[in-house]
Amino acid sequence: MPAGVTIMIVDDSRIMRNTVKGVFSGVESSCNFVEAKDGEEAFALLDSQRVDLILLDWNMPRLSGIDFLKQIRAMDQYKELPIIMVTSEASKINVIEALKNGATDYITKPIKLDLFKSKLAKLRLFRI
Repeated sequence: MPAGVTIMIVDDSRIMRNTVKGVFSGVESSCNFVEAKDGEEAFALLDSQRVDLILLDWNMPRLSGIDFLKQIRAMDQYKELPIIMVTSEASKINVIEALKNGATDYITKPIKLDLFKSKLAKLRLFRI
């Protein structure tokens, strides 16, 4: 198990970023968190910070989650980085668009804890 998994949470809501961090309270390996309020801030942080997983909201100012996803997947160094959309956008069209553009998985808000943990467990980054 890798020690110190780094998770970037990209969401314009501080409350939601804190809620998502709370999901990891039962994780057996240590987690480090990097937070960004939108896609532009996330890209700036990626210049100086290695991350193992990105949890990405769809609706954000400046650079939306879907636009961030499209741009990051066009970059060779991030093609394999797990990215889970965590968003209130629940329509099948949005889910399909995100998956076609490289999202590893998709979770809708409000977060159902058991479902979220099962999706995280599939990544094999940590024990849940």
